[in-house]
Amino acid sequence: MKQISAILDQLDTVLSADFPDAAGLRQFSYILTGRPDSDMLEWLNAQTCYPKFYWQHRDENEEAALCGDAVNFGHLFAAQVFLQQYPQLPDLRIWGLNAFHGADEAASDTNALFLPRIELNRRGENFTLLCNLYSPHSLREEATRMRTFLRSLVNRYSLPALTSHVMQLQHQPAKPQWQQMIHTALRCIQQGQFDKVVLARKTTLTLSHPLNATAFLAASRAVNHHCYHFMMAFTAQQAFLGSSPERLFLRENHELFTEALAGTVAGAVENRQAHLLGQWLLNDPKNQRENMLVVDDICQRLQGSARSLDVLPAEILRLRKVQHLRRSIHAVLTHTDDVNCLQRLQPTAAVAGLPRQAARDFIARHEPFDRKWYAGSAGYLSLARSEFTVALRSAAVKGDQLELFAGAGIVAGSDAEQEWQEIENKAAGLRTLLEENVLSVDDILSNENTIPAVRAG
Repeated sequence: MKQISAILDQLDTVLSADFPDAAGLRQFSYILTGRPDSDMLEWLNAQTCYPKFYWQHRDENEEAALCGDAVNFGHLFAAQVFLQQYPQLPDLRIWGLNAFHGADEAASDTNALFLPRIELNRRGENFTLLCNLYSPHSLREEATRMRTFLRSLVNRYSLPALTSHVMQLQHQPAKPQWQQMIHTALRCIQQGQFDKVVLARKTTLTLSHPLNATAFLAASRAVNHHCYHFMMAFTAQQAFLGSSPERLFLRENHELFTEALAGTVAGAVENRQAHLLGQWLLNDPKNQRENMLVVDDICQRLQGSARSLDVLPAEILRLRKVQHLRRSIHAVLTHTDDVNCLQRLQPTAAVAGLPRQAARDFIARHEPFDRKWYAGSAGYLSLARSEFTVALRSAAVKGDQLELFAGAGIVAGSDAEQEWQEIENKAAGLRTLLEENVLSVDDILSNENTIPAVRAG
């Protein structure tokens, strides 16, 4: 990206000026003329500074590649307070992840949010480069550090090939434990302890060699359309990424847009078969009930903070491996408060259950792993506009291990075998990027043959 190199040279000159020896925040913005000569993910992959964050909107009209942290935050509340100190910069954005438990008022350091040093942004066909210079002590000292940081940015852009091979996989819980967990949940539903609980599975893939997280996300972005694509790289070996179809919320000033994405059927390549499956989903009582439980919960949670609420009719969201029921919801807020929105909406009934606390208690007792970022949220906040996607269809890269996450909503009438198939289909959106057939630890122990990446739906 020759244009970026030229802008960084200009920025270096600007930063050589005499800045005050005092706290402050300065933002420098540059417009790139024309399309850069390299992909933004490729540019981000070349940089060796951390954290790094990537985001692409599901309509593909907005994209961001960010590196280096001017300041970081362990909780959304701290990030919001920081932004409120700079009302003259309503579009100043803080990016990152909120953990599954990150909306809890008592939680601390459960989120990974940061103001980037460098932002490369695309909106439509317009590209900008932003530099955020911030210091709680001395802008003069920070300008010197920033110049050193800029010189560390490099101009190597090609992504490595995705060559890691899956050696084996292990499910948590394994299928027998999953079936037992579902039966226990159905018993609790029958006893009236809760109406719905969303149970998840973590699948750990052992790879032939360490996986390049950016190349893996690029492969997902190429085939998993109509999704938010995001990645937080903490180090060269550790990252959390995903290709999620679900919006948690978009807030534009006082307007809030959210949705109920619940109810699932397998996808199909052939359009007629996909249409028939979609029509079945629209008319299936179990899936309709599951979706309306989420709608009702969202509407109840927004009461008291919204002047008006509108729910649109159900529609089918068709993805590569699955199809979902979706109902969009629009609200006009009484006041703008992203912390309040997060606490009301995360976790939704689509990723936790109903009533929310009873479902979360069941998850804490019975799921054999910590969700951490899975089913949390990824995105950005600013005074003018904030948007987060639910961190679904996601994975944690840890050197030569890849952890895949998928969940299924359990309601009265759920079938353990069908729910296992559902999470197989969901996980396949990322798993099949590496290999179509892998050997499961469960299969090794039972002397079974290799299992397909996606069983027939």
